[in-house]
Amino acid sequence: MAGSPHLTHPDGRVDLIDSSGIAASRFYNPELAPVPVEKRHWSTYNYFALWMGMAHNIPSYTLAASLIALGMDWVQAFLTITLGNLIVLIPMLLNSHSGTKYGIPFPVFARAFYGVRGANLAALLRAFIACAWFGIQTWVGGEALFVIVGKLAGGGWINAGQVGGQPWTLWLCFALFWVAQMLIIWRGMEAIRRFENWTAPLVSVGFLILLAYVVIKAGGFGPILSEPSKLGWGSDFWQVFAPALMGMIAFWSTLSLNMPDFTRFGGSQKKQVTGQILGLPTTMSFIAIVAILTTSGAMSLYGEAIWDPAKLASRFDSPVLVVIALIALVLATVSANLAANVVSPSYDFSNAFPKKITFAMGGLITGVIGVLIQPWRLISDPGIYIFAWLGFYGGLLAAIAGVFVAGYWTLAKTRLNLADLYKDGEGAYWFNGGWNWRAVFATLLAGVLAVGGAYGGPFPADGLIPFLKPLYDYSWIVGAVVGYVVYLVLSWSSTQHTKDIEEDASAADRSSRVGPAAVDG
Repeated sequence: MAGSPHLTHPDGRVDLIDSSGIAASRFYNPELAPVPVEKRHWSTYNYFALWMGMAHNIPSYTLAASLIALGMDWVQAFLTITLGNLIVLIPMLLNSHSGTKYGIPFPVFARAFYGVRGANLAALLRAFIACAWFGIQTWVGGEALFVIVGKLAGGGWINAGQVGGQPWTLWLCFALFWVAQMLIIWRGMEAIRRFENWTAPLVSVGFLILLAYVVIKAGGFGPILSEPSKLGWGSDFWQVFAPALMGMIAFWSTLSLNMPDFTRFGGSQKKQVTGQILGLPTTMSFIAIVAILTTSGAMSLYGEAIWDPAKLASRFDSPVLVVIALIALVLATVSANLAANVVSPSYDFSNAFPKKITFAMGGLITGVIGVLIQPWRLISDPGIYIFAWLGFYGGLLAAIAGVFVAGYWTLAKTRLNLADLYKDGEGAYWFNGGWNWRAVFATLLAGVLAVGGAYGGPFPADGLIPFLKPLYDYSWIVGAVVGYVVYLVLSWSSTQHTKDIEEDASAADRSSRVGPAAVDG
């Protein structure tokens, strides 16, 4: 296969060295194109810092509160959060591999299984969920700014005239948060990497300072650590544990799909894998235990459980400590929101119209939709937040994850034809008019089985589809397993097509020449 546009390096990473044949394609733009190996320089620390920045935020801080509100004690809540993050780490690492190997973002990776056009089904579903999360984080961050500035500025700030049922000063804080994030995303991925690198440790230190202050003032860790579970360890606990665990998995199921958006910049597979293993489960467990200990100590001080760190900081007497809390919470929220909720939809919207929407424009669209969706309603009730919001979208995204793992690891054995991912009207991933009906059917069937029985909150008590109600408590597992199995079974009927793709990719590997950029730590 002389003249192959691919270059495979000794460490397995692949370059697209000749894009002349696809540059004119309507499915190609420079931001969706593979990152050249010489520009893939993210280190283990970059990925560790990325996860520190994403995990240390107010919704993560309040996860334990949501579980304790459902009747768990602190041990049960901590174990549920930790187990959920260990489980979601598995598909996250499996899907991350493609980003580092080929330098491609999530929506381009999806083209290999859904088709060059069909990838928009997976990408836009992920994008709209990210828009809602962007709105949630921006609102929560705006509230934190509003409450803590109110502590410093006095009653006139908190009791300002109302607009739309809220003080105008709260809307101002919300707007300031929104603008600050848009300015950073407009500068691109490198600006985000630098921001995550220096904010991550500052945020962690800020949360530890809050913990130390409360524990010292309270003279101990407080009563929450000794409170028994309202559920026990019997059947009552397991009825809550299963859907709660699905919610904890779903909390990061979004990133389990679109981590290629970040790992495409990875210096090696080892660096991104090590950074993520050190980053995700440890930082989520850290923020959970800090939240539990801080809230327990605060209960001794103030006589009530204050799970919102901003409201807790507003009770402090020390202006210096209030300012520290303000800086920590602002940086935490912006850091998490940029990485977790703006990067992916920026690529996803760009993928829908590559010649018209840039990465920066995709970020702006995300910001606008995040406001219009009014997502603050989603976090007003723990039952709705965990069972309706997290459980429902987690099941849908798990179906896509199942298709990815089946297609990339079991069928393609990690071999993709890189150039064909961008070809218009031809190539291995054009399928039927740009759509692979097998992936679409597997996703729809898995999605229906996973969330068709949704109940509670806005859903009927007997479930949307009553006979599927028992499956909803296991929505993420059902979606992932069914998506994987159904796509695998359907694709076995087209083994010759899969074989052709593998042979093309293998031939490209064999014909590649190694350049000086091949050296990798």
